[in-house]
Amino acid sequence: MSSSETERPPGADSPADPAGALPAVAPQLRALRRQASLTLEAAARAAGLSPAHLSRLETGQRQPSLPMLLTLARVYGTTVSELLGETVAGRDAVVRAADMEPTAAGGWTYWQAGASGRGMQALRVHVPYGSQGDIVRVHPGEEWLHVLRGRLRLRLGDTTHRLAAGDSAHFDSLTPHRIAAEDHDGVDLLFVHTLLQSPTAALCLGPAPGDAS
Repeated sequence: MSSSETERPPGADSPADPAGALPAVAPQLRALRRQASLTLEAAARAAGLSPAHLSRLETGQRQPSLPMLLTLARVYGTTVSELLGETVAGRDAVVRAADMEPTAAGGWTYWQAGASGRGMQALRVHVPYGSQGDIVRVHPGEEWLHVLRGRLRLRLGDTTHRLAAGDSAHFDSLTPHRIAAEDHDGVDLLFVHTLLQSPTAALCLGPAPGDAS
């Protein structure tokens, strides 16, 4: 995968992944449309698509973006989880503090703050000072973060934002982004992201030449 992935506009659909990304989406889209008693033409019109585009989504020739999944879920009167073929039986709605086991990865510490296997993943995150601040991330989906403690430096594209405790950010994950702590004590975040899982779900480009921000 090359950096050309970053040139796709936010929310754009991606070509079908030969490695089998989202295998359940195409048949689910077709089955739920029929369950809603909608013709291809009627569903496409309600979703703001051409019938040919929706047909390609239903046959797996194209992969839908997250905004497109949200739109189709509304049209079919269902949820993104159902469009993805996920089952929700047996999942707890509440995650107790005592059950949040810390996981360390790449210098950051994560606590799972939501049930696994859903369309969204909620985490509490501690970002130490000087950890991963030069890594550029680009991947499908959306991200929302809220600063609990400390100060955060968030780079979105060519713009740097500095967030303090109580500040939040919500952005398309196809926008190249970096996250770093401003203070030596690090920064604590609440973090929610939605990912369409595939072998190319994350792209780390490394530090940009000559960028010291």
